[in-house]
Amino acid sequence: MKNVSILIPEGDISIVNVEGLHHIFCETNKALKREGKDPLFYFQVVGKKRSSFLKDFFSIHPNFLIGENVKTDILIIPALHGDIQKAVEINRDLIPWIIEQRDKGAEIISLCTGAFLLAATGLLNGKNCATHWIHAGEFREMFPEVNLVDDQIITDENGIYSSGAAYSYLNLILYVLEKYVRHEIVVFIAKIFAIDMGRSNQSQFMIFQGYKKHGDEYILKAQEYIERSYQQKITIQQLAEYVYLGRRNLERRFKIATAHSITEYIQRVKVEAAKKQLEAGKKIVNEVIYDVGYTDVKSFRDLFKKIVGMSPIEYRSKYKMEVAKLEDYSLWPDK
Repeated sequence: MKNVSILIPEGDISIVNVEGLHHIFCETNKALKREGKDPLFYFQVVGKKRSSFLKDFFSIHPNFLIGENVKTDILIIPALHGDIQKAVEINRDLIPWIIEQRDKGAEIISLCTGAFLLAATGLLNGKNCATHWIHAGEFREMFPEVNLVDDQIITDENGIYSSGAAYSYLNLILYVLEKYVRHEIVVFIAKIFAIDMGRSNQSQFMIFQGYKKHGDEYILKAQEYIERSYQQKITIQQLAEYVYLGRRNLERRFKIATAHSITEYIQRVKVEAAKKQLEAGKKIVNEVIYDVGYTDVKSFRDLFKKIVGMSPIEYRSKYKMEVAKLEDYSLWPDK
């Protein structure tokens, strides 16, 4: 029997993670029972107090407290909502307990922005980690010792796991289940919950904005110039002269502030502009490529596929008239 403990931090967390995980592990136990086997997973909810009130009209009632002797084989940290830095601060008293569970041999799983609380333990220092791509800049600023792979859906660091944005936690749970039950059962669970197996990255879902909360006014000015002039050919020297910095100084500060080189940043801005036009579906692919300032069609197609994970034609086919208006960022957290 594997004791699966889902930790309930203080504040607003993902109730979907809690209910979804409970459902998946229950269905896995049912599948094992139909094969004449004993249930493998015991699901338990662990918190600092008996009742935790979440945002709006949800509440969770843990059946164990962290101060009690809780046997944990798999510890899961759900996604944190709202002000992530504040959420980490109000839950710092959970950090020693998380570390203790790892020291006792438990596997640790963070879901989406739950990676922030896991990273605060230091257990991810020098290791790969995934989280929601919207919070990539904030994560890198808070935890520079962790190697954030913001395009990945799953990371596995010898029993410490993390997942990417939102519902990609479903792919991570299937990945973990594969270590404990037969592949046929994992496939069965995937079919029950209509989970697209085999997804390994979230590149196609990412919307590049560029991290702006770094506090470097010179770099912010450079970013704004790139984002309004992406249709033109922008050289690094031209950009350096525009912001009144030496070229080397600009390149160094730009990389530190944004986690991208200037060339990478320009490329991502162009690709993002192309994605919006492809979603609108009013122009053919080559027209879109010329509109974002590229004359070498093959070069841009290769760049697009490298960043997005699919060709411009495939992207247009998949997202034209099938998604909401992704250009409406009014409800997004400020960057």
